[in-house]
Amino acid sequence: MGDRRPLITGNWKMHKTASATRTLLTQLGKQLHGVGGVDVTVAPPFTALGAAAETLAGGGIGLGAQNMHPAEEGAFTGEISAVMLVDLGVQFVLVGHSERRAIFGESDELVGRKLRTALAHDLIPYLCCGETREQRESGDTEPVIERQLRAALQGLPRQRAGDIVVAYEPVWAIGTGLTASPEQAQNAHAFIRGLLADLLGPENAARIRIQYGGSVKPGNAAELLSERDIDGALIGGASLDADSFAGIIRAVAR
Repeated sequence: MGDRRPLITGNWKMHKTASATRTLLTQLGKQLHGVGGVDVTVAPPFTALGAAAETLAGGGIGLGAQNMHPAEEGAFTGEISAVMLVDLGVQFVLVGHSERRAIFGESDELVGRKLRTALAHDLIPYLCCGETREQRESGDTEPVIERQLRAALQGLPRQRAGDIVVAYEPVWAIGTGLTASPEQAQNAHAFIRGLLADLLGPENAARIRIQYGGSVKPGNAAELLSERDIDGALIGGASLDADSFAGIIRAVAR
């Protein structure tokens, strides 16, 4: 992994009220007291971001949002802009999560617009990519990832390359209990790093952290992250419980 610090992120999806968020983050802070060598970030739902920002103030855990609209303001009922997120103290935003692509029909082109808007407002985009089970079984893993990354990173100035995180999430391993083997995950991550070198230059590719997402638990986190190109984890269900999330973080910190 070189000098890329492990990055563990909790994506809470549509879980946790504001008060439940305060409770969970307070518990997490206590559990992680004295744990070092790993960066920890969380992405609660929009309605809990204010409570999360207050609870995390001055602590070491970073705060992100799960989505945002590419426009700065306007007649987009139900949407949230980068300006609003920054105002709340948010530092990063997930873009192109597989659920946004599959359930809400987000295109590669829209994901690219969101990524550029995030960077324009100094939010770190966590760019998600990954294949479905059908795509993997038909041998299309690499073409799918390449299409997603090329579309999103098109025209990205190389000097901004250090400001992104990539998350590889095989869709067939999200919430299914199936996990890519460390070898499968490493192969995909190595392919992504090669693509990043093509698109943004080898030096930038060596700096960008690539997270793995898909049924990561305290029991498999250390093994996955010991692979050369796996720099962190994007955690769903296991991040909703302070014990399991802290267990993953401690396993990686060791």
